[in-house]
Amino acid sequence: MNYEAVIGLEVHVQIKTNSKVFTRVAAGYGQPENTLTDPVVLALPGTLPVMNKAALDAIIKAGLLLGCEIAPVCKWDRKNYFYPDSPKNYQISQYDQPMCLGGSVEIELPGPARNVMGEHKRIPLTRIHLEEDVGKLNHFATESLVDYNRAGTPLMEIVSDPTMHSAEEAFAYLTSLRATMIYGGISDCDMEKGQLRCDANISIRPVGETKLGTKVELKNLNSISFVRDGIAHEIKRQLAVLERGGTLVQETRDYDGQTGTSQSLRSKEMAHDYRYFPDPDLMPVKVDEGWKDKLRAECPELSFPKQRRFAEAYALPYTLTSVLVWDKALADYFEEAVKLAGSGKAQAVGNWVVNDLLRELGTSHRALSDSKISPAHLAALVQLVDSGTVLTNAAKEIFVEMFATGETPGVIADRRGLRATATDAGELEQWCRDSIAANAKAVVEFKAGKDSAINAFKGPVMKAAKGKADPKLVDATLRRLLAAMG
Repeated sequence: MNYEAVIGLEVHVQIKTNSKVFTRVAAGYGQPENTLTDPVVLALPGTLPVMNKAALDAIIKAGLLLGCEIAPVCKWDRKNYFYPDSPKNYQISQYDQPMCLGGSVEIELPGPARNVMGEHKRIPLTRIHLEEDVGKLNHFATESLVDYNRAGTPLMEIVSDPTMHSAEEAFAYLTSLRATMIYGGISDCDMEKGQLRCDANISIRPVGETKLGTKVELKNLNSISFVRDGIAHEIKRQLAVLERGGTLVQETRDYDGQTGTSQSLRSKEMAHDYRYFPDPDLMPVKVDEGWKDKLRAECPELSFPKQRRFAEAYALPYTLTSVLVWDKALADYFEEAVKLAGSGKAQAVGNWVVNDLLRELGTSHRALSDSKISPAHLAALVQLVDSGTVLTNAAKEIFVEMFATGETPGVIADRRGLRATATDAGELEQWCRDSIAANAKAVVEFKAGKDSAINAFKGPVMKAAKGKADPKLVDATLRRLLAAMG
């Protein structure tokens, strides 16, 4: 029997706010254990929650970016469970009236080659709701300690419809969703810091069947690659169980990305196990059109719309747009340089950014914000090359020195004598004649139709010109002389 996988993802995104969701105590990461707490976080008797408006702004903005319907009224519920990382023994969350409904995430699947765009599709969302994060358990050989610094941090749960059918789709979904959250300034989505966490619900069913199969939830997927690998592993595991005549059970499993194995943790809780009921201490929230309009005006252009605009407005190839648009700061840097260099120089700017700037940043382990090459410097270099003032090989040297020193390209070119000098036409023609005369074999090959044979003449010419002859003029002169030979 042929089976298909059905996958839905529950993604938890920590919202980037100064304080926690129901109290004024600071939110943050990397502080000494149990220092970001107060009586509300620790659920001491007599404390009451107070809503953080910045967290509400963030979830509404996320919903607008993803095309969700923003609920006119949402309320708060207590989700009851008893773990040591939850000091109240319940979590304030949203059950039947979440802030956002519907919406979708645009994804791109892998293309037939790395430099070819893949299929685009939209993965529908079920809901996005706001809740408070729990603490973190730290396990040691004989004991476990709890750190409540994370408890109470505003947390969005973004729930997809179960419409994905492969590990690659899930990988593309998370990649796109993460970029949206970062673009919107909603979260930094650093998975190592727990700012983005994902649980995957996976089932399999016979192809053509519409009813969902038995669902298994994978936990502890702490990188996007592990999500992809864990889903692929779980699909294989479920198929193997059915093929040997076994029965799948609804459960939660722990996936170890280092070993590529999983083990059962517990039977999966159902909604009634959490005994949801409305939180009596928090009022419902009403969202009017004015509130939404204000946040809508702050929504940035996202990665895929930006990619389509770059391709159309600047005639950039996919090899450039597919790199530029995933980092908002990099895309902004590119556009600023194009603005200064001129829109006709967009591809040249893009090539410098993607091929040279990213190489130097990677080699030096620097962030773009630490680069000494400003968009203005890059634009000036592009203009020097375009005008013929600096040749391409010299420009490569200038770029490396600009990155190291922060000097302008003109200053470096003058100091190192890298400006191209005007070559006497007669002198250039003689160099070309000498090169042709010294390479009879290449002449025969060129005459026989091997166009690349012309490159054999260029090296000697550029050597004679000390690297300062215009390559385009050299090529044109060689072709004219070779054509005249009959």
